[in-house]
Amino acid sequence: MSVLVAGGAGYIGSHAVHQLLDQGKQPVVIDNLRTGHKASLPKGAVFYEGDIRDREFMKSVFRRKRIKQVLMFAAHSLVGESMEKPLEYYDNNVFGTQVLLETMVEFGVRDIVFSSTAAVYGEPAEVPIKENAPTMPESPYGETKLGMENMMKWSGTAHGLRYVSLRYFNVAGARLNGRVGEDHRPETHLVPIILQAALGQREAITIFGDDYPTRDGTCIRDYVHVEDLISAHLQALDYLQKGGSSDVFNLGSNEGFSVKEMIETARQVTGRDIPEQRGERRPGDPARLIASSEKAKKVLGWEPKRTDVENIIRDAWNWHRKNPQGYGGI
Repeated sequence: MSVLVAGGAGYIGSHAVHQLLDQGKQPVVIDNLRTGHKASLPKGAVFYEGDIRDREFMKSVFRRKRIKQVLMFAAHSLVGESMEKPLEYYDNNVFGTQVLLETMVEFGVRDIVFSSTAAVYGEPAEVPIKENAPTMPESPYGETKLGMENMMKWSGTAHGLRYVSLRYFNVAGARLNGRVGEDHRPETHLVPIILQAALGQREAITIFGDDYPTRDGTCIRDYVHVEDLISAHLQALDYLQKGGSSDVFNLGSNEGFSVKEMIETARQVTGRDIPEQRGERRPGDPARLIASSEKAKKVLGWEPKRTDVENIIRDAWNWHRKNPQGYGGI
């Protein structure tokens, strides 16, 4: 069975490609390589370089391959950048999703599992956050992801499309064999930035705001291992294949860790001195984001196995230590 993986050369998408092959399925990857890396893909994956906004390109892929289901990872995903470039985010994320859904409808492909985000909730009134919490995004990034979810919902009503939207919290870690990891240019995610400081590639890790209403003044986030995250995606594909109805699920660990706590854990894991410095708050950053993932466990049967942040950081460190230049050194 061919599964289209849109954005499959990115950090999260490439882990999905590897796990699909582990399960004996055929991943068909499309990626424009704006932030993805072809070197992250295994030999068994079929790869087409192109943009999901290109209708003719998308149709050509669906003509060549008998796509049965879709994993959608292709999106711009930086909160701060979205505040500066909102129109670019709407163009890439929302219009790109429109073209993908149009192509699915034209070729009779019904099932899609979508990479969404906790940013759709904004600053939550209660934590842990459940799926029925109000959606009040505080950034164009969160707004576009919510718009993508709504587009899938109405496409389901009109065209019979079925979707699972997986709202991530913070994703980190690397494939356990150390062959696939996180490499963004520039890097903006906390764990790899901390590890770059541990490698001496940064003078210090900047803490953006230490006056939040949290236990140590820094933002608290819920971290999920990328391998556990992808397991949920593949379980969602099975759920849809068996006739499951469209739904939304949070993916997290039900536990929160502050920026300072993550830095201290990384010091313990790496045995390195990691200098830190204070910066100003970033717009669009809520103080606390912690997921309730009980629904995903109950409905999808999701059982994350590497929820401890020490495991998450240790696996990420294994990748960064072996690949200090990222995919550029491979």
